[in-house]
Amino acid sequence: MKSLIIFSHPKPEKSLANKTILTALSGAAEVRTLIELYPEYRIDVRAEQEALLKADLIILQFPFYWYSVPAILKLWFDEVFEYGFAYGSSGDKLKGKKLLLSFTTGGPKEAYSKEGYNHYEIEELLTPLIQTANLAGMTFLPPLYTHSMVYIPGHREKEEIEVRALEHAKKVIALLNSEQ
Repeated sequence: MKSLIIFSHPKPEKSLANKTILTALSGAAEVRTLIELYPEYRIDVRAEQEALLKADLIILQFPFYWYSVPAILKLWFDEVFEYGFAYGSSGDKLKGKKLLLSFTTGGPKEAYSKEGYNHYEIEELLTPLIQTANLAGMTFLPPLYTHSMVYIPGHREKEEIEVRALEHAKKVIALLNSEQ
């Protein structure tokens, strides 16, 4: 089974957690870092579609903020998952492929509950992404995510974030290995 990781962070050099995860995942599968490929946000739709066609498992690695995906990943969806490719009468190119969301949150687990300051569970906030997979005929795998992944000196120490990021990456790698 061929796996593809779409890494989306607008400033990966500023994210200790996502940078650590990306480093750990490098070599485990093909990685496409959107901001490096498209710093001007001009997505090469055909290149992205070709990469998707070759993959059986697509992993989206990103920080979850503002209750969604980074802008470049949203643009990627808007342009790459076009009519006739991902959906529509002849848009079956992703049918049967697996989709995994692998992401980090800055907020703690308790923030993502009815009683928490975000008022919603993570899974509720993922509904648009789940429906995107459904519309494209993809199999949506249970997401992998880790809370409290923002390095804040004096509050969350660098070593704690690195350890938790490596644990997150190990879960992704374990899934990759189980899908082989």
